[in-house]
Amino acid sequence: MIDVFVHPLQSEREIDDILRIEGLSFTRPWTREMYLAELEHADVSFFYIARDAVGEAIGFCSWWLVPDEVHINNLAVLPEYRKGGIATAIIERVLADGALRAAHRATLEVRRSNEPALALYRKLGFLVTGTRRRYYSHPDEDALILWRERTPPGRA
Repeated sequence: MIDVFVHPLQSEREIDDILRIEGLSFTRPWTREMYLAELEHADVSFFYIARDAVGEAIGFCSWWLVPDEVHINNLAVLPEYRKGGIATAIIERVLADGALRAAHRATLEVRRSNEPALALYRKLGFLVTGTRRRYYSHPDEDALILWRERTPPGRA
């Protein structure tokens, strides 16, 4: 794994980094307006960015803090950095910081066909608990609902 620094969004300008990564990762990326709207809810909506040793944004995660849970909305890593432990580092930081805010479980949805993501989440203790039929479009696909219980405070 390369050296990576994961930190919360520090300025609105960093949304450009997120949008660039999203555009290379998703068929239906969030828009700038969607991210700006999320920033208006800083008490529940969070963005973490992973940067390499020279400060290049290489991954990100957007997540919500919902009473006692972390809800992961988006997680992406630049294609050339995938399978290098970056996503693991991001999720571990999100789970640890969520636990410090009294969130002791986490949830997310993932495309049924996204085997690399499913392998990552399973490795981190997430279990498939349900399905959302035709949740995704372009292409249409079911989402698997994953949960991870009992995230201890201060540890992912």
